[in-house]
Amino acid sequence: MSRSGHDAGVPELEPEVFDSAIVPIAMTAGDEHLLVYYNDAFRVLFGPRRLGVPARDAFDEPAAAPFITMLNEVFRGHIARQVTSPRTTDGSAPGAPGVRHFVYSCSPVVSRHGPGVLAVAIDTTAQVTAAEHAQRLSEQRHQALQRYEALMSAVSQIVWLMQPTGEIQELVGGFEEFTGIPWRPVIDQDWLSAVHPHDRGRLVHTWRDAAGGDPSTFVCTFRMRTAAGLHRHVQSRAVPIVRDGVTVEWIGTTADVEDQWRNRLREKLLAKVATVIAASDVPQAFAAVTDAVVPELTDACGVFLLSPAGGPGSGGDLTVTQIASSAREGLPPLPPLSHRPASVGPITRQVIESGRPRLFTFPAGEPPDGVLPDLSAAWLREARATSITVVPVEIDTAVVAFAVAAACADSPPPGPADLQMLGEVLREVRDPLRQAMELQRTRHTALTLQRALLTPTPRVPGAEIAAHYQPASRTAEIGGDWYDSLLLPDGSVTLTIGDIAGHDLEAATSMSQLRSMLRVIAFDRSRQNTPAESLVRLDRVAEGLDIAPLVTAVHARLEPLPGGSWHAAWSNAGHPPPLLLSAAGTPRFLEGGGPDLPLCVAPWMARTTWHHELRPGETLLLYTDGLIEVPGTDLSEGMAALAAHAEQARRQGVSLATLCARLLAAAADRRDDAAVIGFRPVPGGRVRAERPA
Repeated sequence: MSRSGHDAGVPELEPEVFDSAIVPIAMTAGDEHLLVYYNDAFRVLFGPRRLGVPARDAFDEPAAAPFITMLNEVFRGHIARQVTSPRTTDGSAPGAPGVRHFVYSCSPVVSRHGPGVLAVAIDTTAQVTAAEHAQRLSEQRHQALQRYEALMSAVSQIVWLMQPTGEIQELVGGFEEFTGIPWRPVIDQDWLSAVHPHDRGRLVHTWRDAAGGDPSTFVCTFRMRTAAGLHRHVQSRAVPIVRDGVTVEWIGTTADVEDQWRNRLREKLLAKVATVIAASDVPQAFAAVTDAVVPELTDACGVFLLSPAGGPGSGGDLTVTQIASSAREGLPPLPPLSHRPASVGPITRQVIESGRPRLFTFPAGEPPDGVLPDLSAAWLREARATSITVVPVEIDTAVVAFAVAAACADSPPPGPADLQMLGEVLREVRDPLRQAMELQRTRHTALTLQRALLTPTPRVPGAEIAAHYQPASRTAEIGGDWYDSLLLPDGSVTLTIGDIAGHDLEAATSMSQLRSMLRVIAFDRSRQNTPAESLVRLDRVAEGLDIAPLVTAVHARLEPLPGGSWHAAWSNAGHPPPLLLSAAGTPRFLEGGGPDLPLCVAPWMARTTWHHELRPGETLLLYTDGLIEVPGTDLSEGMAALAAHAEQARRQGVSLATLCARLLAAAADRRDDAAVIGFRPVPGGRVRAERPA
């Protein structure tokens, strides 16, 4: 007999239940048919047999050959077989009671020994002496035997016997007490109303698969509403009784498996939320949580992060930002996540301040006001939500966020067990969420520091200066890139671009220190430093104070010349070369003899200063490698792309600020942060510097 259904279950039969049975019973296991069990009644009928040996050795009489053949057929075909005409023992086995008459059946079975065959015999010796009586009694006992086997193959709780037409002939157990549904003799739509709406289709489909064609074992786990109004998982198992190739009835059981199902679901959910540990930021971490609980525990789930200001206890408006959401298939599309803070009403505020979950039930599509922001409430109306559960997320005794689980369409509200498991999942991820939130706060601090130092470029008579910075998309806006420009008292200008290894608060702090020190060195007119000498002094100080592990930079000094030109002198410490855009010609990189070593490598080594006369109409661009590095490509390809983008913008006659912005826009999806600062002579003009983006 084949097996079908969604749950294979656990071993269904413990042999010891037959110890006291009045009928002889034996059990084999595996395709070798190892004899693993027989009861006392079997010993009385056939004599003692060796356990743990193949059946062909345990039953080595010539008359037992048909029995061995039947074991093979039942094991391989999974179809029960019966011998209804009497068979006779030869009485030759040691300890056998002599010649006896019997009938027997063989059925596929699964025990703790694995798949095997259950053999059940009935002693018909007395019946054979009275042929007519024996025939009638054998048939009655055979039918009782078939039912007994089927009943014992499943966990007994609610036992039922059903005709192929769907009419229930017998129902033993507490069906009415469990469901609160009055007894109905036919399984119909009224009976199915107790099944969870999301499980009805699967239940019917599984039954049709088992009953159609060659009947097979029916196994299905589904949720059924109890008399208390809650849904619990039950498992129904049934086997067909076949006579002469025709299914005459089904016998089965329905058992409460809620505890087993909860344990398996708990393990599954905890395995899913383990991905939170690998999350690199807070939205990604909470997204892993919502994906884990949908659809196993709820139809939809969203997470709202409380704003740092105006939190619980502040007395001000409570604002939140939705940072994660998931919904099961078949529901309306979720609204896109918005980074704009939204106010929540007094009801949610009470939940957050109390720190306790709260369940709200309501008519389909009519969520109460004062719980969620307007956009989320609109989606709940469209999805015909019937309940929402607000669960505060606490980290270190403080509520930092809350999750909202929604039951939609015809889904019933979650029960206490569902709410308990949702709370367990959120508690399980507190540590990785704490780490992600601490990392986010660190990034925010570093970004604030970095943006505070990237000051506007100075106003320079006769020149246009513009600078832009773009944080790395993969590192949530932390980087070691910096630019700087300084107007000196003699009218000359310094331009600096640099990149410190790392993408963390330490890198941002080191950047601020180096920038400040280089400003002091450049502004110190008591000693006329060339760009190379300025970098040497910076390198020695950085090495002595152990400020940074590795720094690349280009430091330039530009002095005005008669006629509107500017003399540019620069030194390159391991950085990408400056890009020169001529007034009418091909852009080129000012590589000189190649860059010197980066800073913080060999501070005792001399550095080189390079020179170029920057004429009106030309543009000098200093940039970081975030503009030219593309994973999987050669650096020369990125440099060529940068030159092409810059030249295209120059030909269109855009301002220097617009040119810099376009270069950064072209690098928006790259992994590293990027910065660019440009200088362009403007004869006779005084151009206002633009604040960096």
